[in-house]
Amino acid sequence: MDKSDKLKIVFSINLKQQLDKRGLNQTDMARDLNLPETTVSNWMKASTYPRPDKIQLMANYFNIRRSDLTEEQPTNLIEIQPNFMKIPILGTIACGEPILAEQNVEGYMYEFSELLPAGNIFALVAKGDSMEPTIPNGSKVLIREQSEVEYGEIAAVLVNGDTEATLKRVKKQGNTILLMPDNPKHEPYIVDQNNPAKIIGKAISFKVTL
Repeated sequence: MDKSDKLKIVFSINLKQQLDKRGLNQTDMARDLNLPETTVSNWMKASTYPRPDKIQLMANYFNIRRSDLTEEQPTNLIEIQPNFMKIPILGTIACGEPILAEQNVEGYMYEFSELLPAGNIFALVAKGDSMEPTIPNGSKVLIREQSEVEYGEIAAVLVNGDTEATLKRVKKQGNTILLMPDNPKHEPYIVDQNNPAKIIGKAISFKVTL
């Protein structure tokens, strides 16, 4: 393989990766940039190599550097794309501190922002089997910060002197608030003066950690 052929192949691979990242195909790009589709097809097949002005045109289109199209890219790195949200994972809550204070965060996860609702989003790791089978032990549960939830919804609730966040289904019987486990082996947590609780968010989804 000579140098010219290698350049064509590298460019073809990089162009396909950039299109795939954005959910586009060669027809979309050809239309958007007013390029002949046969020309783009030849680039994709590594049959031809674009002129410098066309490379710059595509770099501007993808909002990347020219080298991202023309040079071999590392294969052992995973790029965190701008449309991903960095979500804090809460650990033990420091009493009296804001929920999302730095000292409460034990790590981060990344989620596609377009799939998330508006508002402050954080995550909790489900500990124990009290919410099984709905939420398995060890799952990472995404929570939208809010102080109230509808009857029967799963919420993140502060208990034990506002130092522990637990996941429970919130129900009411008259004036009594019950934090209900989904696992019938566990007893409900009855909220009263001796056992106060504070809703800090609503569960919106979860991921099982393997």
